[in-house]
Amino acid sequence: MAKPLIYGATKVDDSNPGYAAVESLEQFQWKSRVLVIFSDSGNAKASRQENMLLEARDGLAERDLVILRLHAGKVAPLFGSGERLSAAAIAKDVEGPKAGEFAAVLVGKDGTVKLRVAEPISADELFAILDSMPMRAAQPGPQD
Repeated sequence: MAKPLIYGATKVDDSNPGYAAVESLEQFQWKSRVLVIFSDSGNAKASRQENMLLEARDGLAERDLVILRLHAGKVAPLFGSGERLSAAAIAKDVEGPKAGEFAAVLVGKDGTVKLRVAEPISADELFAILDSMPMRAAQPGPQD
């Protein structure tokens, strides 16, 4: 007699340390820069920020940038990926804004906050900041 196959989702046991969210952004350290976008109450600024940056995907990839959006206590990777991230831990680590306020916080490869803005920033402005950083300037690029 054949056994029936069961398909479906598995609930992750958050109390099991093996499945618990990572308590920081350390999985990105020395690999990627991370831009954390905190959604505003109407999501207008956060959506505008996403659209401005995601139009420049090649530039994001070239600069090893991961973009995460924090909204309603959850983390959504918008560009790049991250595993088992805790919105509360990230907000605490980067000293995020009050709930309902927009902010974009850039964390460098060394794990420190490099930029904090309360208004959306264009891709060109962000790239100029990134390109002026010592670690980025030391990387061989397409111009070399």
